[in-house]
Amino acid sequence: MTDDPRWPRASAWLGSGAGGSAELGVLGVPAHRTSISPSRADLTPPAIREALARYSTYSWSHDVDVADLAAVDLGDVDEPDGPEGEARVMAAAGAAVRLLVALGGDNSITYPVMAGRVGAALPSAGLITLDAHHDLRDGESNGSPVRRLVEAGLAGARVVQIGINDFSNSREYAARAREFGITVITRDTLRRRPIGDVMVEALGIAGSGGGPIHVDLDVDVCDRAAVPACPAAAPGGLSADEMRQVAFHAGRSPRVTSIDITEIDASIDAPDQRTVRLGALLILEAAAGLALRQR
Repeated sequence: MTDDPRWPRASAWLGSGAGGSAELGVLGVPAHRTSISPSRADLTPPAIREALARYSTYSWSHDVDVADLAAVDLGDVDEPDGPEGEARVMAAAGAAVRLLVALGGDNSITYPVMAGRVGAALPSAGLITLDAHHDLRDGESNGSPVRRLVEAGLAGARVVQIGINDFSNSREYAARAREFGITVITRDTLRRRPIGDVMVEALGIAGSGGGPIHVDLDVDVCDRAAVPACPAAAPGGLSADEMRQVAFHAGRSPRVTSIDITEIDASIDAPDQRTVRLGALLILEAAAGLALRQR
């Protein structure tokens, strides 16, 4: 790729706050060892960072340049799986930035990232998941982070799950979602409602306790054609554009203090790297929203 001083690359922007205070921090959390399906999601954080070189820092739609935000690359958490690894993730998630974007890794990272980010505020905090699955399974895996957070003190009434798909969950775990009081917005509902309106509703529910909000962007909520690197993605999921809108709305909300991007296995992406490139764009959309918080 050629360099043009009038077309700054997003990869160069990441790290602009490394020498001092930063408003946005990007943290790699390459967890993969507890995935229900074998995954090399640990390869994804560096792949997404590399994909940022494909994009500029300017959003025409919102007339904002994220280069005006100081951003810091917080590196990768070493060996984030297991109890000791999760403790390291929790410590790293407390970084002094306005918005933390954690790059998975599999969906197991949602538990330590949110727990570490909100800390003692967990009982008043809220969670929004963009996910085809409830993630309420027994045990400790990429299928259990929501259940673990509720058991740790997160109120189920302030959990909103967007994009829950048919034939991707069991009756038993659907019953658990109802028992916990989780608000479920299914894929079928999204066919009739704009995603922006849904996010406004979700942010209101998740923020009703007055605490911080974490947003989990499990990319397997998208249509499989858009995200071939997501092993559990099904035909008929969200579009890449809808996912980008969600990231922007999350970044725009002052209540959102952390976002994770999960379930991309860079080793099985299409030759055009469409899934990894979407991951990079989700960072940029969240950053654009963050930049507009000041307007």
